[in-house]
Amino acid sequence: MVVLVYILIMYFLLGLFMDALAMLVITIPVVYPIILALGFDPVWFGIIAVLTVEIGLITPPMGMNIFVIKAVALHIKLADMFRGVASFILSDLVRLVVLIAFLAISLVLLN
Repeated sequence: MVVLVYILIMYFLLGLFMDALAMLVITIPVVYPIILALGFDPVWFGIIAVLTVEIGLITPPMGMNIFVIKAVALHIKLADMFRGVASFILSDLVRLVVLIAFLAISLVLLN
C-alpha cells in the first residue's frame, strides 16, 4: 500500500503540471509492472490512477481544466473558480480513499 500511495502522489503532482493523456502514456510503462508485481488488480489501478490524475488537473497552481473553463467563462474570476472547485477536490479525495479501501466497489460491474 505504501508503494501505491507513492505512485498516486506522483500522479497527483504530475497532474498539477501535465496533461492527463501525456502523463499516463509516459508513466504507465514503468508503473504497470510494479502494480502487477505487488498483486494489485490492473483494472482497479487504472480507475484509481485516472481519478488521481483528474484531481491533479483541477488543483492549483496550474489546474489545467480550470484554465480551460476560464477561457469560456470570461466573466468569472480565476480565484473564484479555484475557490469553487475546492469542495470538489475534497469530495474526490474522499472518493479516492473509499475506492482504495474497498476494491470491490470499483470492480462490481466486471462480475
